[in-house]
Formats: sequence, structure tokens, C-alpha cells
Amino acid sequence: MAEQQKASLTVEALFKVGAHFGQIRSRRHPTTAEYIYGVKEKVEIFDLEKTAALLLAAKEYVANIASQNGSILFIGGKNEARTAVKKAAESIAMPYVASRWIGGTFTNFTEIKKRVARLETLQTEKEKGDFAKYTKKERLILDKEISNLEKYFSGIVTMKEFPKAIFVVDAKKELIAITEAKQVGIPVISLSSSDCDFDDIDVPIPGNDASVAAITYILEEITSAFKSAPKKA
Repeated sequence: MAEQQKASLTVEALFKVGAHFGQIRSRRHPTTAEYIYGVKEKVEIFDLEKTAALLLAAKEYVANIASQNGSILFIGGKNEARTAVKKAAESIAMPYVASRWIGGTFTNFTEIKKRVARLETLQTEKEKGDFAKYTKKERLILDKEISNLEKYFSGIVTMKEFPKAIFVVDAKKELIAITEAKQVGIPVISLSSSDCDFDDIDVPIPGNDASVAAITYILEEITSAFKSAPKKA
């Protein structure tokens, strides 16, 4: 009974944040058909009971990673996702990409680590006041380099090795990241709408991936599961 009540509350919460709204019928990817309940004003509606069940499965998956002291890389470069992704990842001290995915982040990880190391070196030198030895023009160049590196790599400074999984908002938007993850054997968890290929997703959460409220709610549920998982000593 408690589980049924919990599921009912989850469905209600998903409905409140608009997680049930998918894409228009013509944009539906065939792999999402089983998660669609119906159509309202040409927009497909997700079956929130199925979404709730899959969200629970995703939370259990994440909790298992957390219990093994594993890491998850959160990815969401679209405008609606950036702030929520950054906030969620930082709340559990996990790496994130809240901007454009840099090709090769996984498949050319050695080179990416060099760029991250360069960022860390420059930040340390600046904090220690070592930039004082440079001319004003040189300092401006270095500051610009730091700014550029921070834009793309600040969220993955702590990622010294491959994560145990990636959490993606919108599998279609982040296809390059997912493709790279697949190539190196990293599982994919994803909140994705009806225009996404669910065959690319290991742990799917079908739902509205274009609503700030829906994205935020799902991420809060995921991070809550991560936080509450008993950690390995």
C-alpha cells in the first residue's frame, strides 16, 4: 500500500511540473511509442505511471552507483537545462557539462585532461599572485585563456577518470556525448522526450525535457537518491 501511495504521489508531482508533455505526433521517434498515453491538441502525452516507474528504477540505479562511491557526469547544454544541471551536480559534488559538449571528452580523454590541468595551473598561479610578473597585455591574454577554459571545462575539473554513468537531459540534443559514452562503455541515464531514440539510453526517463520545472524536479529526485544511498566505507 505504501508503495502504491508513493507511486501515486510521484505521478501527481510529475503532472504538476508538466512532465507529461511530449512532442507533436510528427516528431515522435518510434522507440518512444510504448510510453505515450495519448494526444492533446496535437501534442503527445506521456503515460506518467510508466514515467514514475522508470524514474524509480533510475533512482535505484543511481543509488547503487553512489553506494559504490562511483561518480555520475551530468550533461545538459540546452538553455532550459543548464542551471538545473549545474545546481544538481554541485549539490552532490559531481562533475557536469552545462554548455556545449566538447567532442573527444571521452574518446580523447587524455587530451581533455591536459586542458583541465592547464586550467588548474592557471587558476592556481592567479590565486597565488604569480600573474604579477607578466605585463598587462600578457595578463589579459591569460585571463582570456582562463575564461575560455572555464566555460568548457570548469564542471569536469574533478573528473579524473571515467564516470560510472552519465545523466543526460535530452538524448537528441546530446547525441554526441551519448555516442562517445557508448564507445567507451559508459551507461546512459536520460530524461528524454518523445523525439529521442530510446535505444541509445540504458536507463530511460520518458518525459518533458524542455520544461525547467520538469527538468529540475527529475534532477532533484535523482540527486536525492544519490545523497540518501549508504556509502561504502
